[in-house]
Amino acid sequence: MQIRDLPYSDPGDPDVRSGPRFLIWLGRNQLRGQLKALSWGLLHQCSLAGLPPAIGFAVQAVVDRSGSRLAWAGGLIAVLGVLIALGDTMLHRSAITNWITAAARVQQLLARKTAELGSALTRRVAAGEVVAVSTGDVEKIGWFVEALSRFAAAAAALVLICAGLVLYLPSLGILVTLAMPLLALAVLPLLPRATRRADLQREKAGKATELASDTVAGLRVLRGIGGEELFLGRYRRASQEVRKAAVRSARMWSLISAIQVLLPGVLLISLVVHGATLARDGRIEVGQLVTVYSAATLLLFPLRHFEEIAMAYSFSRPSAKRAVRVLSLHRTDRPSTVDAVPTGDLYDPVTGLMAPEGLFTAVVCGDPDEAGRLAERLGGHAHVNKDKDTTGIRNEDGNASKYPTHGTDHNRPENGGRAATDGVTTEPKPLSVLLGGVPLDELPLDSARTAVLVQDKDPVLLSGTLRELLDVPASERVSAEDALSAAQCGDVLDSLAQASVTTDGDPMTTRITERGRSLSGGQRQRLALARSLVTDPEVLVLDEPTSAVDSHTEARVAAGIKGLRQGRTTVAFASSPLLLDLADRVVLVHGGTVVAVGSHRELLRTDLRYRAVVTRETDDETAVPAAQGTLRTIEEIEERA
Repeated sequence: MQIRDLPYSDPGDPDVRSGPRFLIWLGRNQLRGQLKALSWGLLHQCSLAGLPPAIGFAVQAVVDRSGSRLAWAGGLIAVLGVLIALGDTMLHRSAITNWITAAARVQQLLARKTAELGSALTRRVAAGEVVAVSTGDVEKIGWFVEALSRFAAAAAALVLICAGLVLYLPSLGILVTLAMPLLALAVLPLLPRATRRADLQREKAGKATELASDTVAGLRVLRGIGGEELFLGRYRRASQEVRKAAVRSARMWSLISAIQVLLPGVLLISLVVHGATLARDGRIEVGQLVTVYSAATLLLFPLRHFEEIAMAYSFSRPSAKRAVRVLSLHRTDRPSTVDAVPTGDLYDPVTGLMAPEGLFTAVVCGDPDEAGRLAERLGGHAHVNKDKDTTGIRNEDGNASKYPTHGTDHNRPENGGRAATDGVTTEPKPLSVLLGGVPLDELPLDSARTAVLVQDKDPVLLSGTLRELLDVPASERVSAEDALSAAQCGDVLDSLAQASVTTDGDPMTTRITERGRSLSGGQRQRLALARSLVTDPEVLVLDEPTSAVDSHTEARVAAGIKGLRQGRTTVAFASSPLLLDLADRVVLVHGGTVVAVGSHRELLRTDLRYRAVVTRETDDETAVPAAQGTLRTIEEIEERA
């Protein structure tokens, strides 16, 4: 696999039983690249191993005053130099390719899992952890894959050199061979403690970064309430904790580095002393001593790869564990039984909320969190709360019903089925939102997302040009210009045109910064609304689509939504009278149940709870006219009867 061939057509099915198993799976899938890097590594290491005999041969030729042997030694050293340069260059190229391709494979796996889980991912794993896995952890995992081939080549070269030294000069070769395992394994007992300290440092650094990001994001609010110093003090304390953890981690790694310098130094000193004694006694030649000393010195280079692989594994193992935690998540969707995208009314049997096909329905909730949960549920993103009673289905009037009010239920007696008999109970199934009588959880995921699109109250704008922002899967019935016009983005386009880098000032080519931070809250909200309108789904669910704009703009945005979505089903969660007055029907949800349905003006006159939410009246203000309002409601009911 070459870098130019990325991305992978299929990154594979990873082994997510544990972090080490994931690393093994990743290395096995990079086997060809690993063997290629191993081959170049062996060439590099063996060429290095050939230098000591060549140098020793040259020294002995000088001692013996042999010009021909010196010339042969010089030629051999030159050839070895070329092979060392070639092997090192290609080893680095192959190893880095393994690093990049392994990191790309992990990133593709994470991206695929993120797309599969959707909004359910952040309910299971913190968003910050997902970002950390896809950035820093991916690099550490790639580092281990890259270091693996270097280590394998170094280990093979170490065995070959030690064996050669024993055969070449046993008196010194045995000393070097016995010392190598001690040098290679001396720091291993310290690595777990060093890794724990490094993990603690990263954990504290992550918390400090998160605190800094939250402070910067809410700086305007902090200045408004005078809380800058409070959060600055918290960040100072977090920063000091990071510094202390970094110092403790550095001390341990310094100790490891010191041991790796001390022990090889002791070996070389012992080798020189013992070898000089043997040479003085005439038991070995000077060239042989130079050869063994040079070989022992070069053996320190492969030993560094033992340290590298130990560090790479100690850092990549927790990273792989975090990656596995994300990759092991699975959706709990039921098997798909419907192929085509259904049309019709959108109905929630838990709350009794119904959005008739082709109408603009506004939903009023006194609790914003309840509105957000209901909006997610309408899109099929949330599971039913097990604490709620889901054994029955509620109509929009709030009364419980044994049967769904939409679609055909063959268990109804009038449809030829058998009703439940006394004494017989059935296990209730979790109730799914119905679209045209078809449960959303019986649809394929892509079909469900095509049918119902939910825009939450805090939509995210990805960085890129405005054209790229609006380039989303869509029905192509709504153009980008129409969507921007309906969302009242004229001032946004003017601002982007002024910031455009092109000569014609085309706002569509202007880049939008990450999360749209260069725009105001109202501008971001309207661009996100335009993106949703371009998609033109069968059902569009909007959670507070005009909460960040002024009243004048809000009225025009509401009119634009209604005009552009004419004949399409739209559900808007809002409490603004300007938007509610334009809705075809308004539904009041209280305590997780639909309690009133009607027009905005009708509900203002007849429902105290609705009036309290929409007009922001207090309990004292609503208590005085409560009795009068109740009497008026009764009189109106009698008149209608």
